[in-house]
Amino acid sequence: MPEKITPYKDEKRSKKEQVTEMFDTISGNYDGLNRVISFGIDVKWRKKVVKLVGKTNPKRILDVATGTGDLAINLSKTGASEIIGLDISAGMLEVGKNKVEAKKLAPIIRMVQGDSENLPYDDNYFDAITVAFGVRNFENLEKGLSEIFRVLKPGGIFIVLETSIPTKTPFKQGYKFYSTMILPVIGRIFSKDRSAYSYLSESAAAFPYGEVFNNILKKIGFIDVEDKPQTFGVATIYTATKQ
Repeated sequence: MPEKITPYKDEKRSKKEQVTEMFDTISGNYDGLNRVISFGIDVKWRKKVVKLVGKTNPKRILDVATGTGDLAINLSKTGASEIIGLDISAGMLEVGKNKVEAKKLAPIIRMVQGDSENLPYDDNYFDAITVAFGVRNFENLEKGLSEIFRVLKPGGIFIVLETSIPTKTPFKQGYKFYSTMILPVIGRIFSKDRSAYSYLSESAAAFPYGEVFNNILKKIGFIDVEDKPQTFGVATIYTATKQ
């Protein structure tokens, strides 16, 4: 993904620094805005991810770029004994911690501030790793994926849920209009950060989805790579494993 896609177009700061600031700024409004922007369909997509992970009966799960912890909380339904939600944004994690405590899931779920490109865990540690709407925010996509590969156990499952672009008419045209014209306006109205939702739209459009992303996963070393387009292709679930 092009390095120039950053929230604030500030050449003096790294993408990582800008993304951290952006999510800290919008953390209080993020959940509500997400439901509005996706019409609530993202809830359905996350349930599919949980079902796929649950089939592998994992004990340890890492949810990278966990944000406010929605997926990490849902993953508690898999029966895992340890779930770590990792994110670079302290603001997003604070919201997530409150949600975890409210659901009395603190004994199972830990929210940890950390860098996806330098994971603080041993090799082959996790049975399952997930990323929902986060890989497009990696500063170095291949480095982040390589770190995930390193800490995943052989035979473990890796699942990515990420935005993609519909390829069929009229969904392709409708998605382009919504993502470039409507989504940034909603973000500006409801968010304190005028740049955030423009960035989210631009980064989604620039992300190497479908077969291109499959090939990146294979290059890293993942096997059994599959992509499953969701809702006319506006999002895709990718599954892979480690030999």
